[in-house]
Amino acid sequence: MTDDKKGKMKKQLIERQTEAKVVRKIVLIAAIILFVIIGVGGLGGFLYVNSALKPVNPDNDKVKNVEIPIGSSVSGIGQVLEENGIIKDARVFKYYVKLKNESGFMAGTYELAPAMTLGQVISELKTGNVDQEVVFKVTLPEGKQLEQIAAIIAEKAGMDGDEVFAELNDKAFVQKMQEKFPSVITDDVFAENIKYPLEGYLFPATYDYYKEDATLEEIVTPMIKKTSEVLAQYTDAMENKEMSVHELLTMASLIEEEATAQVDRDKIASVFYNRMDEDMPLQTDPTVLYAHGEHKERTLYKHLEIDDPYNTYKYNGLTPGPIANAGSTSIEAALNPEETDYLYFLATPEGEVLFSKTLDEHNVKKNEHITSNN
Repeated sequence: MTDDKKGKMKKQLIERQTEAKVVRKIVLIAAIILFVIIGVGGLGGFLYVNSALKPVNPDNDKVKNVEIPIGSSVSGIGQVLEENGIIKDARVFKYYVKLKNESGFMAGTYELAPAMTLGQVISELKTGNVDQEVVFKVTLPEGKQLEQIAAIIAEKAGMDGDEVFAELNDKAFVQKMQEKFPSVITDDVFAENIKYPLEGYLFPATYDYYKEDATLEEIVTPMIKKTSEVLAQYTDAMENKEMSVHELLTMASLIEEEATAQVDRDKIASVFYNRMDEDMPLQTDPTVLYAHGEHKERTLYKHLEIDDPYNTYKYNGLTPGPIANAGSTSIEAALNPEETDYLYFLATPEGEVLFSKTLDEHNVKKNEHITSNN
């Protein structure tokens, strides 16, 4: 190799080494700049959130009348509070509420001030310290069916019962509720053979209303919201049991309608699950009455012949949907049944529930406590 070629190669090697050094410097500088940007951005984000968690103006104690509409979501409440200058950022409020697992906010007009902390604001919204008086209350007992609930609402709100019941079953109305509570009211309520989509979805409780002319939507929204809040406590349990909201409310409603005392529910639930495991029909009388669509003092053999998907004497498994609204105790029983070998239970005229493992044992108890009029 000539000296000229050697010199040329050496020159190219030096140039490549120089380029490599330049590239490494550029990469290092870019990395430093990126790190600074991320650090500054992260710091900026931290400082912003930290600021948003503090009062808007610690020195401003002047109260404002802030109206929280019935059925408002956490996002909606945050937006109202931000627009009224009570909090700095609705999104931070939303995540703060979620992180703290806060719930139970009440509609109404509140006296709030920019000097209040998030904790104080949330406390006010939960305690219901409003400057409006309750115009009317609606109390939904456990075990009530939608038609009965419609009558209760109509009586308290001065509406027509038939019109209320018709609107509760109107698909457009149900879909509007579904848009508000998509995780609770799923497409399961529109499945084939469902008699009334919102059956079992209006939680038993007492609800306060502050407007004489409240619409049915304004009346029903907090009832479904309450169902959503209650079910949120059992998300993990539902996942572990692989139960949908619809299945849970359906099972809970059967337990609710059969139970005569709080202590019976866990055992009644165990009977239902044991029968399903054995591929046996549930054979629960309230479903027969629901299929007939009318109240009867007693379920007779002739009533069991009705060919209806809700008749658990003819069809195995759960009914297509709930047959009534269920309270927390029945919901918990549906998720945590007692472990038993019982396949039968019998409610005596005295209100006692007797459990049996075999049909023979059940029939003996039936003959002892029930006088047949069939």
